[in-house]
Amino acid sequence: MIELWHCPDARSFRPLWALEEMGLPYQLHLLPFPPRVREPGYLEINPLGTIPALKDGDTFMSESAAIVQYLCTRHGPSDLAVAVDDPAYGAWLNWLHFGEATLTFPQTLVLRYRQFEPGKAEVVADDYAQWFLSRLRHVDRTLGDGREWLCAGRFTGADISVGYALLLARQLKLDGKFSPAIQAYWDRLKDRPGFKAAKAAQKMDLSEALST
Repeated sequence: MIELWHCPDARSFRPLWALEEMGLPYQLHLLPFPPRVREPGYLEINPLGTIPALKDGDTFMSESAAIVQYLCTRHGPSDLAVAVDDPAYGAWLNWLHFGEATLTFPQTLVLRYRQFEPGKAEVVADDYAQWFLSRLRHVDRTLGDGREWLCAGRFTGADISVGYALLLARQLKLDGKFSPAIQAYWDRLKDRPGFKAAKAAQKMDLSEALST
């Protein structure tokens, strides 16, 4: 049984979404954010104290985009993956990691200095919000030629990775800067059954945790 440690709408939403898209059985452990402070026992699972954490037999992982890649390749075949002999394979890998390394990284600083430590470094938050938006233009350019998805002509794990960055942008109130193409892309993403199922799963688990 795959086990996923998750905080609502944190980076761990990527693997949760992938699990739902693939219909894989899993056990969800919902934690308060940040778990290293509010759930000290979690450090026994993941000494880094970061989210996500995933266990699959003897396999342990803590990087959200890598977990998406792992799930759709190790537990495939799945349309979320792009085969190594597919011309879109390189683009798939690039977008999969672009979502985390290029888009989510600057957002974490906006999150820190606007929500967790407001008033401490507003200039930093503003600068990194602009950094995120400038890099989001690459997504806009890709979608601007009429594409529905980022690569391979279909929804893949790359869309999950980039899609989470759009979810976080909405939480940070940066979605008002979305171009029409990116807004339409976000609308398609959040309308997917897998996305809705992941949202429902985290709410259900939270409800159960609060009732015990």
